[in-house]
Amino acid sequence: MPVLPHGDVNAGPAASPGRSTGTEKDGDETYEIRTAEDLLVVRHAVRAATQRAGFGLVDQTRIVTAASELARNAYVHGGGGTLAIEHVRRTGQRGLRLSVTDQGPGIADVDRALTDGYTTGAGLGHGLGGARRLMDEFQVDTAPGQGTVVVALRWSART
Repeated sequence: MPVLPHGDVNAGPAASPGRSTGTEKDGDETYEIRTAEDLLVVRHAVRAATQRAGFGLVDQTRIVTAASELARNAYVHGGGGTLAIEHVRRTGQRGLRLSVTDQGPGIADVDRALTDGYTTGAGLGHGLGGARRLMDEFQVDTAPGQGTVVVALRWSART
């Protein structure tokens, strides 16, 4: 699935990340999001991945915050799902790609869901839009009744 520049969305049927839970390849990992405890496991795993990728403390916090929000959305709104962490490279940069997948009801209006203040629950309505602002690249692939895949990527200048 291509990752589009910051802020782009694709409203279409969601796809599976293509890996089973518990796999690890070249530092890539996939985690189930089924319980509230899994949210804590995901936070720790993403923090460790940011450290391995060489991100500074501020970027570590940005990525962990975005991952935490996306995982929480999958848990609360999607009935659970998975988070895949991928270490990526391009000339002169390392990055971390997070793919959060659920098989929930999907997002009927992605643009509205990305708007600050929009909430379907008791939250403040900063989650999805806030996660997008914290990352360099962000894509939402969803359709009502088809689940949601959110792919978010942050680049570090370190190689």
